[in-house]
Amino acid sequence: MNGLHIDSLTKKYNNKVILSDIFLSCDKGKITGLIGRNGSGKSTLLKIVFGTEKAESKFVRIGEKIIKNISDGRNLINYLPQDNFLPNNIKISTLIKLFLSKENSDILFKNEHIIPLLNKQNQDLSGGEKRIVEILLIIYSDSEYILLDEPFNGVSPIVRDYIIEYIKKMKLNKGYIITDHDYENVINLADSILYLQNGYLKEINDKSELVELGYLTKTSYNNTYSK
Repeated sequence: MNGLHIDSLTKKYNNKVILSDIFLSCDKGKITGLIGRNGSGKSTLLKIVFGTEKAESKFVRIGEKIIKNISDGRNLINYLPQDNFLPNNIKISTLIKLFLSKENSDILFKNEHIIPLLNKQNQDLSGGEKRIVEILLIIYSDSEYILLDEPFNGVSPIVRDYIIEYIKKMKLNKGYIITDHDYENVINLADSILYLQNGYLKEINDKSELVELGYLTKTSYNNTYSK
């Protein structure tokens, strides 16, 4: 079994439990949607799985390999943070070569959204342009599992739709865990939905449960899902 398996993950801040004995799994070809209110710990959970945040306890495994830190997860797990991460004063074409294999670099060099940006430097890009470069670099990395934290943050509806189509296009070869304030797109994109509240994860089998949990109002649910 080659899936990403996360178990017994617990995180405290100042003796307050943020994440309590979390269990989740993700397989290649699947998109797991992670939703919850601001401050519920979604980003913290992804950072712990990736290895940039410590936890009181965690067990992360891909196939038979146990992932204890970022080095263990190299070429297995990659993470898109909420904040921009590309360095300034380097051409986008150079960054692509640094981040990706030649085969995948060549694919991005022909991408319609990337071509106009190749000779620009990161600080010269708009917020939406930076985001699309970052997302494509993460998706085209060699990693088997991709953690996307707020991928739609600051992008136009056109770029957002393009990103969604790209995730779908690359879905067969990778597994995704995705979280975003734009819950509608996460719900529509995901094969399974997990709701994080008070440190616990709950699997959502029917979207109406989100009303019972207080995440959606009855009006917003009816307007979005009862048409």
